[in-house]
Amino acid sequence: MPFESRHVSVFIERDPGTVYAYASNPSHLPEWAAGLAGSIELIDGRWVADLAMGRIVVEFAPENPFGVLDHWVTDAEGTVFYNPLRVVAAPGGSELTFSVRRLEGMSDDEFDRDAGLVQADLDALKRLLEAR
Repeated sequence: MPFESRHVSVFIERDPGTVYAYASNPSHLPEWAAGLAGSIELIDGRWVADLAMGRIVVEFAPENPFGVLDHWVTDAEGTVFYNPLRVVAAPGGSELTFSVRRLEGMSDDEFDRDAGLVQADLDALKRLLEAR
């Protein structure tokens, strides 16, 4: 199957700096990323979460002025998943866009499910930031 990604986005009525500052802090992930609803903690300089599927490590791109929130998730088996995420200025606020990547062997239903879960997370972040 050829490479495929789906861009899932949300408009947030907050300036890009505010969105970036909040979303780039891994300690905030449990507040808006349902997959990390338990907790995430900094252990030996790495952001680690214990999930039902095992321990994962999350690493964000270095702080930058471009709104790049890309992050890498390493699962318990050592497989690394790259997750492109960007915040850009938009009239009246920001647009946050996540590129959902189809994994090898993933069915259409699984791909749709992943995109739906990401959309739910972005919607949760929108509600959280706009309520502040």
